[in-house]
Amino acid sequence: MLASQLPVLIVLLCLGTAAKVAVIRSGREPNALARLGPAVLVPGRFRAPALLACGAAELVLAAGLLLTTHPIFRFATVAFFAMSTYVLLELRRRRPDAGCGCFGEVSSAPVGVRSIARTMALTGMAVVTVWAPVPGWVAFAQPSWEFALAGLVVLAVLSPEIDELIERARHRAPCEQRRGPAEGIMLARLRSSGTWRAHRAELTTAEPYDSWRELCWRFFAFKNHQQDDVVFAVFMAGRRPAVRVAVVEADSESLPSYTPVSA
Repeated sequence: MLASQLPVLIVLLCLGTAAKVAVIRSGREPNALARLGPAVLVPGRFRAPALLACGAAELVLAAGLLLTTHPIFRFATVAFFAMSTYVLLELRRRRPDAGCGCFGEVSSAPVGVRSIARTMALTGMAVVTVWAPVPGWVAFAQPSWEFALAGLVVLAVLSPEIDELIERARHRAPCEQRRGPAEGIMLARLRSSGTWRAHRAELTTAEPYDSWRELCWRFFAFKNHQQDDVVFAVFMAGRRPAVRVAVVEADSESLPSYTPVSA
């Protein structure tokens, strides 16, 4: 049982490395890296090296888990996923429009509760494997199917990338190039969100005075009782899209700062 999650962790770490290398090799800098994971928290010229360093760390951890039982790799894996949870929380606070980048460009959806819960689950799985008496290759050769499948199901439920892969398979184009749902559908999704319910009483009307699209976001602008602009941004992909809100004071010329609250 203690070793049952080793194959899951090893495979995910390898997939994370491969996806990050693929993003770098695609040559889509700066647009791709400007929206992905820890890269957005560092200056522009360090984004590619930061993503590569993260991928290299994942590969080293995967190799250590696969080949040895040395505690340094086990505890380092726990620390890696715990740090990843902190980074996602910080990313959600500072850049709520950016994706986690966990699996490259497919992880471009804004960081939400599911992504954070997944890294917490991975941290717990890594903690369990610390005391596993065998290396990862033995766990691959003699898998505990019931526990491994249980872990995979939990991770699948917590992975927004699966929604994105399904959407890409259906539409064969990235989110920003798709036609997207109609404005009325996006407005209905906004009104079903917790963000809308938290701010509805501040608005003078339930109908927006303006609406527009930028990349994968649909924006709706309202007025509050102080005649400030209240702008909601609804992500256009996923069944439960992220919703952000910003308030721009009437006498302010500065750009809004989005409050990181998800639907």
